[in-house]
Amino acid sequence: MRKFFVPGILFLTLASCQVAEPRASLPPPLPDKVSAVPYSQLLTRARAQATRATEALFVDNFADVEEAGRGLEQTASTSSSPRTCRASTRTPSRPMAGDLGKLAKDLREAASSKNAEKANEILGKVNAKVRSMRLSD
Repeated sequence: MRKFFVPGILFLTLASCQVAEPRASLPPPLPDKVSAVPYSQLLTRARAQATRATEALFVDNFADVEEAGRGLEQTASTSSSPRTCRASTRTPSRPMAGDLGKLAKDLREAASSKNAEKANEILGKVNAKVRSMRLSD
């Protein structure tokens, strides 16, 4: 009986262990010369970058927060030019560039100075801004 009990417990213990799913990486940076990027793709990029920045700030990984801020800045600046942002079937309800670009720059600066309180405050505004961006119905 003991021969089956110990291996059985060991098997159940090993079977119940789960490995955490790896975090999704940031989207790759956009090329310097962008011809046209659909607004929906830019919106998806902005959401992924904001989520990644939130996760990185939670564990005080300021390098990742700074990288996400840099990516958000690039995404916002890409959407500011009408020739680089095209709507596939819908038009953007609000342009991304204005406030998001400024917030992303502030987030990057707060992360580079390792100011967690300021970065957290700015990140709350970034997330609110990203959540408010929608495709027109």
